[in-house]
Amino acid sequence: MASLKTIRRLLIAAVLAVPVALLPTAQAHAGVFISVGFAPPVLPVYAQPLCPGDGYIWTPGYWAYNEDGGYYWVPGVWVQPPTVGYLWTPAYWGWENGAYLFHGGYWGAHVGFYGGINYGFGYGGVGFEGGYWNHGAFFYNRSVANLGGVHVTNVYVRNVTIVNHSNVAFNGGHGGIEARPSAQEAQFAHEQHVEATHEQAEHQNFAAQNRSQFASVNHGRPGVSAAATPASFHANPTNPAAAARPSVNAREANQEQRISNGVRSGQISSGQAAHAEQRQANIGQQVHNDRAANGGKLTPQEHQQVNHEQNAASRQIRDDKKK
Repeated sequence: MASLKTIRRLLIAAVLAVPVALLPTAQAHAGVFISVGFAPPVLPVYAQPLCPGDGYIWTPGYWAYNEDGGYYWVPGVWVQPPTVGYLWTPAYWGWENGAYLFHGGYWGAHVGFYGGINYGFGYGGVGFEGGYWNHGAFFYNRSVANLGGVHVTNVYVRNVTIVNHSNVAFNGGHGGIEARPSAQEAQFAHEQHVEATHEQAEHQNFAAQNRSQFASVNHGRPGVSAAATPASFHANPTNPAAAARPSVNAREANQEQRISNGVRSGQISSGQAAHAEQRQANIGQQVHNDRAANGGKLTPQEHQQVNHEQNAASRQIRDDKKK
């Protein structure tokens, strides 16, 4: 009799052999993988790391599956969308035809069906209440987004609606969330979607290489449940406190992107851009010098100073766009 692992591999191969055109829209863009016989663990409870800056969108953590090690946790992270105006539909597991199917997440103009899973931080089971796009700018709901002292341009406060209060990580089947796509979510499924970015794919691959992320090792308590950015997790794969801090490089990249976007839109002149880029270069040189003096790392005080200077730079970029 074939082993359970062999059966799983055959099922996975069978699904991957299905032409993309025959799969539902969300699945066609994100891929479907099968786990047979047992459901993913419950969702871990964790705090959301501080938002790195304007333009970042929260993508919740989820259980992925590795044929050799089983379920492993991919930490929730802040990421930048592939294009302005896109929102993230989280991945979810669903019980279908005697197996647990993994529906990968994707980017699109609207948030589609994600199994009714309560991932928290604006993903309460239906839609996303952590923020919205308006004329190319993202507005953050402070009631669910951890903004701390980071300067973001557009903020509002609105209480969120939670569809379910369970930490169950799958839809359907015994003990699963009983939710089905609404007519609107079904419509969203046929819109144009973009699969996870390269950064997100690398983030999942990195988690798969970290044994402390596997449920068989951590018994449902991942070594790192959430990180500020994928880069923060990569730099601190076993240190949850350090991984939760926005990396200096991520903030610098965000500022550079804002400058570039401002020039393309005509909101920032070439002279203003040159001044802003010089300011970023000065901050980068300061970081380089501090790291060189401290064995390649920044002290907590130096981190605080860099964040203070980046906040000031962020305000200047915002003011330049208004002129």
